[in-house]
Amino acid sequence: MKKLTIGLLPFYVKLYDDYWPELRGRVEAFYHTITSEFEKRGLEVIASPVCSIKPEFEVAVQLFEREEADTIVTLHLAYSPSLESADTLAATRLPLIVLDTTPTFDFGTEQLPDEIMYNHGIHGVQDMCNLLLRNGKQFHIEAGHWAESDVLDRVVDGVKAVRLARELRSARVGVIGQPFTGMGDFQVPVDVLYSSIGIETIASNLLIADAAADPIPDEWIEREIAEDAQRYDVDGIDRDTMRQSIRSDLTVRRWIDRNELTAFTVNFLDVRRGSGLPSMPFLEASKAMARGVGYAGEGDTLTAALTGALLSVYPDSSFTEMFCPDWKHNRIFLSHMGEMNVRLAAGRPVLKEKAFPFADADTPVAAYGCFRGGQAVYLNLAPGREGEYTFILAPIEMCEPDGEDRMTDAIRGWFRPPVPIEAFLAQYSQLGGTHHGVIVYGDVMNVLKRFGEVMKWRTVIIGQQILQYSADDHRLASNQTSIGERQDKPIVVEENQKVV
Repeated sequence: MKKLTIGLLPFYVKLYDDYWPELRGRVEAFYHTITSEFEKRGLEVIASPVCSIKPEFEVAVQLFEREEADTIVTLHLAYSPSLESADTLAATRLPLIVLDTTPTFDFGTEQLPDEIMYNHGIHGVQDMCNLLLRNGKQFHIEAGHWAESDVLDRVVDGVKAVRLARELRSARVGVIGQPFTGMGDFQVPVDVLYSSIGIETIASNLLIADAAADPIPDEWIEREIAEDAQRYDVDGIDRDTMRQSIRSDLTVRRWIDRNELTAFTVNFLDVRRGSGLPSMPFLEASKAMARGVGYAGEGDTLTAALTGALLSVYPDSSFTEMFCPDWKHNRIFLSHMGEMNVRLAAGRPVLKEKAFPFADADTPVAAYGCFRGGQAVYLNLAPGREGEYTFILAPIEMCEPDGEDRMTDAIRGWFRPPVPIEAFLAQYSQLGGTHHGVIVYGDVMNVLKRFGEVMKWRTVIIGQQILQYSADDHRLASNQTSIGERQDKPIVVEENQKVV
C-alpha cells in the first residue's frame, strides 16, 4: 500500500523578506513543526522552500505533481498576496486542502505586539480562497490551532478521502463471466461506470488465453499449498482437490497482476471445466482482499471497485452481504458463499472443500471464518438514475458469537446496527441499498463522509443524517431539515422515520 503523501505548500510575502529578514528563522521553524506533526500521523510530506512569488509557487507545485502527491496542503506562514499563487493552484490537477492555523494559541489582550507578525496568516487564507473560488478551483478547508485542536487530524482524514476517490476513479476491475442473470440492483452499464466514476472493466478473455497457452507451473502450486498449511487449518483437504483449486486461484492472481487490476468479480455460474478456470476461485478472492485487491461476487463491478478503493487505505475491509435478520438479538447475520477478507477472521480460518452443484466445474476450496468483533462501518454504493449514486453508511458493532457456533462451515458474522434492525432494514431499502456491501473496521466514519463529499454523492448515515454535496459548495452542508424538504441539505434519518 503506497503511503499517503502530501505536498505541504508554505505561503509567505516577499515584502517581509525585504524589510524584516530576521523573521524567516521562526517562520521556517513553524513550517518544520507542522511537517513533523504530519509525519507523526503517518503522512509522507514532500517539503518545499517557503514561497512568496509566482515562480516559487510554480516550482513547488511542479514538484508535488512530479512526486504524485495525493493532495496539496497549504499553510500560510503570514499574509501572502493571492495573485502570486492563484493561477498556479487553479491550474494544478492535484486536490487542495487549506490548513488555516497559526503558531500561537492565546491572542488575548496580554499578548505581545511582536506576535502579530507570526500569526496573521488567516487573512492570507481569505484572500487565496476568494481567488480559488473565482477561478473555479475546488478545495477543502480545515481551521483550528495546530496543537490545541484536532485540525491536523482532520486534514489527515481529508487526505485519506482524496486517496479513496483517486483509487476509485482509476479502478480497473476484471470481470469473469456475465453479471448474474436477473440480479439488477448493482448492475450499471460499463460506459456509465466509466463516465460517471472512471471505473474501467476488463473482460476475462486474457485469463482464458493465458491459462491455455501458459499453464501455472506445478512448483507455484506446491509453494502455495505449503504456505496455506502455515496460514490456515487444512486438515481433511484432499490433495488433488487442493492442487486443482490452487491452480485456478493462481490463474486468477496472475491475470490480476498482468493486467494491473485493482479489483475483480466472478459470476460463479460461468466457472466451468474447459474454460481456463475449472473451479471457482473462492480462496483467491479471500486472499486477494487480504493483499489489497478488491472483490465482489456475481459480476458486481461497482462494489468490487469500491472494495478495492477502500482497501487502498483501510486493509481491514471486506466484501460481504446481509443475509439473515436476528430479530431476537437485534443483529444482522453477514455471509457469502465462500469469500471474506481473511485478515478479518477471528482465529485461524479453516480451509474446506465446498460442494459446487451449480455448474460443470471442479470442487473448489474455500476459507471459512467468523468476522471478528469490533467497531466498523457497513457501507453500500447504491446506483440511482442517470449516473447518480447514494452512498449509504451505518456505524455498526461487529459482535463475537455469544453461544455455540454451529456455522463453522460458512462465512459468518453478526453486527448490531445503530437503530433497531426493523428500522435499519427499512431505511436501507428505502434509500436503494443493494444486497452487496462492504464492512470497514475502525473509527473511519469521518473519512468516509469526506469520501462521499469528494465524489459528490448523496451521502447517508443511517441513524444520523443525510449529507448532500452540492457542486456549487466547497464544503459539506451542515444544517438539518425535516424529512421531505429539499435534499440539497442534510436531513435527519432516525428510528421509525421514512425517507420520502
